[in-house]
Amino acid sequence: MSSAIPEPDDAAARRAVSPVRCYPVSALPQVDWNDLGRALETLRPVAAVTVPPRDGRAIEVPRGHILRISCTEGSQVGDLNLFARDDLAEHFYSGKTRALHGSHLDVGDRLWSGFPYLRPMALIVADTLGWYGIDADGGAVHDVIGTRCDPYTGRLLGGTDYHRCCHSNLTRALADATGLPLREAEMHVHDVLNVFMCTGFSRTDGSYFMKASPARAGDHLDLLAEIDLLAVLSTCPGGDCSTEHSSDAAPCHPLRMEVLAPEPAIDWPEPTPVPYDRSHGR
Repeated sequence: MSSAIPEPDDAAARRAVSPVRCYPVSALPQVDWNDLGRALETLRPVAAVTVPPRDGRAIEVPRGHILRISCTEGSQVGDLNLFARDDLAEHFYSGKTRALHGSHLDVGDRLWSGFPYLRPMALIVADTLGWYGIDADGGAVHDVIGTRCDPYTGRLLGGTDYHRCCHSNLTRALADATGLPLREAEMHVHDVLNVFMCTGFSRTDGSYFMKASPARAGDHLDLLAEIDLLAVLSTCPGGDCSTEHSSDAAPCHPLRMEVLAPEPAIDWPEPTPVPYDRSHGR
């Protein structure tokens, strides 16, 4: 719908104002890539799980270990939740991660936990799709702008019930990993890192779009656990998300989660939560 209000005389000048980055990030904790790079040269697998198509699985990742998410058979998108292993209340905060690092993540970016913790949970240390960049449509991979496909939006927009969407897959996987009832586990499922998904915002109307993932068999994303993690991953029912999601129509493939131990071991210091005294705001 177009606006009926005419542009003011200074419309061009208003649009030409230079942008300001909301969060200067120079104060964020820095990474010694020399020491880390040497530690990552040899990785030894210690645990693994395959996530079947249209399903979810969980795996524990000790601090200082690598979580590798891999396409094993073909292009496939995954939705990732992260929790502190011993405290589900501390989980990945996609919105603050987006504000600090941008709409799509790459090597060197961190995945941050929510309030009242706000500390790095994981650091991206390798990405075989790092070459992709931003394409002509404004699309890029590994986004933190999408929420996750879910049965509630499906019911709202299409009047249908679909139970193999990522929200449902994550709920079942978290319940299986923790022993929580499904209803209670669902309350902990949160917005995701869309692994391998290619997304952006339309230049014409600002709408969120997806397009075929550039991932192929053998592509992987590596995350260094900065705290002890419980990682929960769903294989999106949209497959490579080139056409649709929340249906059984798209070809889907498994994803693999591996826990890799660097040799020698990384003595990674556990980051502390932001020391804000919440009583001051009451």
